This record gives sequence, C-alpha cells and structure tokens, in this order.
Amino acid sequence: MVNTMRGEVEAKIDGKSYTLCLTLGALAELEAALQSNDLNGLAERFENGRISARDLIAIVGAGLRGAGNAISNDDLAKMNVEGGAAGAAKVAAKLLAAAFGEPHQ
Repeated sequence: MVNTMRGEVEAKIDGKSYTLCLTLGALAELEAALQSNDLNGLAERFENGRISARDLIAIVGAGLRGAGNAISNDDLAKMNVEGGAAGAAKVAAKLLAAAFGEPHQ
C-alpha cells in the first residue's frame, strides 16, 4: 500500500503493482538524466504539459528506483505500463505532483 504522505504513487507495470517515489536522490538522478541545472528548471520543463517518451521513462524509472525497485531505464523501456503511454504519462504526472505539489491556479 502506498503512503501518499511520503509522495508515493502506485503503478501497474508488466501486471505487477509497484510503489514509486521521487525522493531527493531520485530527483537528482532526474536532473542529471534530463540535463537540468536545478529543481526549478526541472519543474519548468514539465509545466507546459509537453513530455517525450524519453522523459516518461526517466521520470517513472527514477520513481521506481526512489522507492527501492532495482529496475533500470533500459529494462523499464521494455516493460508494459498499464494504460500504455497514456498510463505512463498519468503515473509521471502523479509523481511530479507529489514531488512539486499541485499546480497553483
């Protein structure tokens, strides 16, 4: 069971439920993978809602490893996220919202 107070989300990948979390270490990994200088740059990158498949793999992969799952991005790219690309995008959005908070309107 996920702990939303810790920023955890759940995803079904290859038919198995996984807990994901963007810990500080996972965010640092994400900054490096996406060549962002800081957390603000990372947040700004996703604010417009445009995201690549490579971004989805990086976000979901970092979330998996942040929660203790030893799954590389290369392995994740070969796996099936429930709901396909749209499902992966929803998982990524939930992870980013948990890490950075809900967007202010």
